[in-house]
Amino acid sequence: MATQLLFYNEVAPITAERHASWHAREVKDFSFAKKVNSVPLMAAEFLSALTDYPIVFAGDDESVLPVLLLGMRNAENVFIGSEGNWKGRYIPAFIRRYPFVLALSDDGEKYYLCIDESFAGFNQSDEGPGLIAEDGTPTEYTAGVLQFLSQYQAEFERTKAICKKLKDLNLLEAKQAEVTLPSGEKMSVDGFFAVDPARLATLSAEAIVELVRSGTYELICFHLASLRNFELLRDRSLEREPASVG
Repeated sequence: MATQLLFYNEVAPITAERHASWHAREVKDFSFAKKVNSVPLMAAEFLSALTDYPIVFAGDDESVLPVLLLGMRNAENVFIGSEGNWKGRYIPAFIRRYPFVLALSDDGEKYYLCIDESFAGFNQSDEGPGLIAEDGTPTEYTAGVLQFLSQYQAEFERTKAICKKLKDLNLLEAKQAEVTLPSGEKMSVDGFFAVDPARLATLSAEAIVELVRSGTYELICFHLASLRNFELLRDRSLEREPASVG
């Protein structure tokens, strides 16, 4: 479903030589994500996201990660308004980090702060905070971005560990969601996994206690509660004209 660089086009590391005079306007137009129908979701975001979106798991038999569904159709994000505004109450961190991203070095030893140079908000007209200070070091703004992305990366590792636990306990089952439109047409989403409550009920008391103590049981509850939002996705899809899809 989702990949690390879904909507990044010209990714390059920030350098003092190249970006000394670059500034960044605030991201207000989210049209860059209008053809993305799912994005990765970190464990820390489950509670904030469950009011608007279905939270499911994507991957294969070896490993999975949580994803947040943004549309029932391929290449359709029903949370992008006609003017590029975000219509959901919560904007996922994967979206909020744009146009910045961390990239792993070839030797796997360190991360570099990178940007999508194609982002229209970058300019050399002093509009918005600068990326590089006069002495060639990152500005306070850039340092704040790096801190946010570092926290995101740490949360990514924590989320991977939680998903491994779900796999090890055999709690995930391949699922398909189907909704029926007023016309009788059916829309479906497949290729995802969800926690099976029946499997959860067969766990030992010790396993349940461990899930509760680690906070994983609470995340499972958030995930299961969010599945009712498939109906909300259907309703948002109905608000869109078919000609606008694609």
